[in-house]
Parts: sequence; C-alpha cells; structure tokens
Amino acid sequence: MHTVWKGSISFGLVTIPIKLHTATENKDIKLRQLHKKCHTPINYKKVCPDCDEEVKNEDIVKAYEYAKNKFVVLDAEDLEQLKKEQEDKAVEIIDFVKLEEIDPIYFEKSYFLAPDSGGNKAYGLLREGLVQSGKIGVAKIIIRSKEQLAIVRVYENGLMMETIHFPDEVRKMEDVPNVPQEQKIVKKELDAALMLIDQLTVSFDPDNYQDEYRHALMNLIEKKKAGEEVVTSTEKAKEASNVTDIMSALQASIDKTKKKKAPAKKKTAKTKKNA
Repeated sequence: MHTVWKGSISFGLVTIPIKLHTATENKDIKLRQLHKKCHTPINYKKVCPDCDEEVKNEDIVKAYEYAKNKFVVLDAEDLEQLKKEQEDKAVEIIDFVKLEEIDPIYFEKSYFLAPDSGGNKAYGLLREGLVQSGKIGVAKIIIRSKEQLAIVRVYENGLMMETIHFPDEVRKMEDVPNVPQEQKIVKKELDAALMLIDQLTVSFDPDNYQDEYRHALMNLIEKKKAGEEVVTSTEKAKEASNVTDIMSALQASIDKTKKKKAPAKKKTAKTKKNA
C-alpha cells in the first residue's frame, strides 16, 4: 500500500513514528472524450487568452485573486519554504472527544495509520487508550500544502485518521434557499411514515450496498467489447501505418544490402580457390 505521508503523531509526551496510507479509493469509471468524426482523443491545452498562445508549465506562476482581475503573485520559493516549515511539525493530538459529538458533515477523507520503525509499542498504547476510554483524538496535520483538522480513532485492529473540515469551511443551513419552516403534520401521514421507517429499519451492513450505475456501465462496456462494437482513432491507425512503412523500408534496405554483398562474397571465394 502506497505511503502518502511520513512523520510522527504525539499525545502528551508520547511520540509515535507513523506512515499514512489512503484508506479509500475512487472506483469511478473514467470515460475519454473523442472527436466524433475520427474517434481521436481530445487534448486540452493551457492557453493564455490575452497572448493567444499556449503556455508551458515553467511559464505559470501562482497568485491569489483578492479582487476582480487583481492578483498577488506568490513566488514558488516562498510557498515551498512555508510548506517546509509547516510539514516539519509533528502531528499533535490536542484534544480527546467522543465520536458522536462530531456531525458527519465535517468528515472528509480517511487514512490508515501504520507505525513506522520503533513505533509499535506507542502505537499499541494509543490504540488501547482510545478503546478503553471510548474517545477519539483531535489533531492537526499538513497534507499537500494544506493544514487539516483531523481525528484519530480505532478502526478494526488499527488506527485510522480522518481529515475533517474546519468550521468556517462548512456552509450554514440557513443559507440554503427554499427550506420549509415548521409544517403542520397530519397524524395519519406521520403514523404511516413511522410504520414505513420501522419496516425498512435494519442493522447497517455496508456489503448490502453497491454502485449499481458503475456495474451497469461496466456490463454495457463489456457487451460492446464482446460484440466488437469498438472504434479505433485514425491517429492510432496512422501510427501503426508508419510503423509498418518503417519496417518495410528497413527490410527492403536489408534485402538490398544482401544483394550488394552477395557478388563480393562469390568473388572472394573464387579468388581463394584460384590461389
């Protein structure tokens, strides 16, 4: 499993060297965009609309737009130094809370925590401490140049870290338009709704759920492949043609060379025989 971050996590005076591994993966089916006419994949270029020219990566700088079309340009060196200063800090658990106190809207991405060299004992201590207390740790960490609030909790037989949003990153419900205020509920309708909820209530088992759309899309793709309903871009066809032409030219050159050398060999053999 790929390591996305290495460092240490601490609570009090206890420090645990750790490795971070992504706990989830995106299984979306990626579809390419082709030119309908020739089925060639579409390319995307970075173009400056003012200069009307393609811009290379080395000619791009980062900036903050503080007003419409007004920017503060940030040097790569300044950003790198700031990033290094923050990343050198260890992850420190600053509080312990109960998991149910955090609303799911705050949760963002999950990571498995694995102990690095020499960290097994402290890792086990933190894991057992969280189990016995029924608490989770709240910490801060820098990942990909962004400071993240995170929680550390026990998952199965290990520790998991989940990044969570800062409060100012969560929008307020009152800003959502057209949310109805208190409604007068008809008792019969409420009773029917409660009965339906009761009938559909089960113990949560994640294996009971799957991405129906993704499976249906993959089945469609496989059926089209089996029925040979596939297309080949003309760009690829041209490349194959060029390879064939090059091979033909090389073979012709080899054959031509053999023909030129053949008489010379006969002449040499005849000379040796006369000698």
